[in-house]
Amino acid sequence: MSKTTPNLPLKVRLLLSAHVFSVDAARRSNLTVNRGLVKVFDPKSPPSSKPINDVSSFDVTINSDTKLWLRLYNPTTTTSTSATSPGDGVNDDVSLPVVVYFHGGGFSFMGANSKNYDGLCRRLAREIPAVVLSVNYRLAPEHRCPSQYEDGFEALKFLESMDFGSFKANVDLSRCFIAGDSAGGNLAHHVALKAAGEYSFEKVKIVGLIAIQPFFGGEEETESEKRIKGGSLITEERTEWMWKAFLPDGSDRNHPSVNVFGPNAVDISGAVGFPSTLLIIGGFDPLQDWQRKYHQGLKKSGKEVDLIEYPNAIHAFYCFPDLPESALLITEIKNFMHKQLSKNST
Repeated sequence: MSKTTPNLPLKVRLLLSAHVFSVDAARRSNLTVNRGLVKVFDPKSPPSSKPINDVSSFDVTINSDTKLWLRLYNPTTTTSTSATSPGDGVNDDVSLPVVVYFHGGGFSFMGANSKNYDGLCRRLAREIPAVVLSVNYRLAPEHRCPSQYEDGFEALKFLESMDFGSFKANVDLSRCFIAGDSAGGNLAHHVALKAAGEYSFEKVKIVGLIAIQPFFGGEEETESEKRIKGGSLITEERTEWMWKAFLPDGSDRNHPSVNVFGPNAVDISGAVGFPSTLLIIGGFDPLQDWQRKYHQGLKKSGKEVDLIEYPNAIHAFYCFPDLPESALLITEIKNFMHKQLSKNST
């Protein structure tokens, strides 16, 4: 019988177990969530104007009516090389790209200020380096699809009007990347697609999409979903609950939000502005077959896509700095951004 999880450090196994317990305990059979219980198991990190690990952060309200906000990460110094100009530090002469980031959590859990995501976005800002905007979109089931996509696109439009005058480095909105993991990777795809065809930006130019183990699915059960059942954040029962809590009433998992290249999918072959994509897949992620279908769909639609696979990676490996793939991911993102920025500068 094949293994369903790799050998993980004890710390990682304990954290995974705590997260699984909290998600299962908080979600109810009537498709509601015990938010009070979620708060106990989802520690939050406040913004810090005083740099932490050479990155300062602050929160910006986008829409007070919908309580949409983002956390902005500003690298103040760097010991690593830039994705755009290797060897340069962060100073007035450096022009930094922008990464708009959407967190995971099955559309129903986590937030931009969750401790794991605060740490991840801080690492991205420092090590790329880049200005990172982590979007705190509305959650299901209180807010169903398409609320999350609307919030994501509203954040992208808000970026056009932001004032970066106090930043030490220049912020170049013409070198913008949309990124996300799991549900956030799904969200990133749909926001990038909408940006490619429905709105004319003056300053913002999307030059890349970074999809980290994106949360896609469909009505059929794939081979990887059958094979990798125990010991994972992703199970058939959990994903079914999350899709039901997220989708409009009466929808199934062939909805175009879920099965993006399925029977009801939107044809993206004509979306000329759809950006080049970096797709990350883990060998111990039950969703990997859906992610491979996504890779095939992009290629058949004439879109450029780079595929990176980590054979021993679990779903959400990037949230655990102790795992070797977590560091590798930062390097791959940096290399992809450098590639796209070099290509667009010629």
